[in-house]
Amino acid sequence: MPNTSTPAQYVILLVDMAESLGCDQASLLAGTSLAESGMAGIGARISDADFGRLVNNALALTGDPALGLKLGTRLNLSAHAILGQAFLTCHDLSQVMDLFLKYYHLLAPALQLEFDLQDERCVLTTVSDPGDIPAQFSYELVYGAVLNTLRGLLNLPTLQVRVEMPYPEPAHSAIYYQVFGEDVHFGALQGRLSFPRKLLGTPLPSSNPALRALYEQECARLLADLEGEDSVAEQTLRLLRKLEGQYPQMPQVAAMLNLSPRTYRRRLEEESRSFQELLDQVRAEHATRYLRNTRLPLSSIAYMVGFNDASNFRRAYRKWTGHSPREVRNAG
Repeated sequence: MPNTSTPAQYVILLVDMAESLGCDQASLLAGTSLAESGMAGIGARISDADFGRLVNNALALTGDPALGLKLGTRLNLSAHAILGQAFLTCHDLSQVMDLFLKYYHLLAPALQLEFDLQDERCVLTTVSDPGDIPAQFSYELVYGAVLNTLRGLLNLPTLQVRVEMPYPEPAHSAIYYQVFGEDVHFGALQGRLSFPRKLLGTPLPSSNPALRALYEQECARLLADLEGEDSVAEQTLRLLRKLEGQYPQMPQVAAMLNLSPRTYRRRLEEESRSFQELLDQVRAEHATRYLRNTRLPLSSIAYMVGFNDASNFRRAYRKWTGHSPREVRNAG
């Protein structure tokens, strides 16, 4: 199973925010590994299962649906720990983005992002579901944090970005426009944040190449330690989510993970998982997102997740999820 974790700084800020809204710390931590020790027992990171429980507790106790967005806009450079310090030593924003794409798993190991240059825009796309954390909270948190970090790095406190959210417009959408600006869109196929490409050349006043090299070495070490904890199943899920629409066969995935097919199969068996199970899980995730957030015909969705026939897809989807595609689309 996934063994991902969240930086303690994010947890501390979330608990502090919820407490300022009148929540009791013991109630916030209920059901997590911190329930007995309290915040005094927190280490450098907290498991994503614990963070997911904490988020759900905070949402229920505060009754604030915009909690993710509010937390994201509090995540500044210091909250990102060593990676935030490394950002400050970069020559310009282009170097920052290179560093971020190499090491963002230090901040959110379960997250999968892609970065593209499209015409005059830089586009950051979320290509995986958030796992234990409610999807809306996760998108608000990540995109709010990206915007807040850009504003801090560029010293542009009023910087606005374009965001596309893969869910219907929520009741608190007015807060999105306050945070991101007017270019906010809901019901998108995938979550995206974009900003003007010309910003990449913006020089940073605290640039320090020697210090940046030291920070990057430490980031690489921390990431190696973190990835060393990942199961083969989690590595497979992360890869399949990133290769959306391609769905390679087992030998290809084994090769991408630098394993022989025999070793790869044995490692999955030791984890009580199978390649087909993992592949079906990811295809179900992708199909569910298309059903909920698009009006694409069922035949198109079937093709996008690897089926030539819509009826075969309907049978497979019910087997994967226990629901028919029509039920999921109508409920979305």
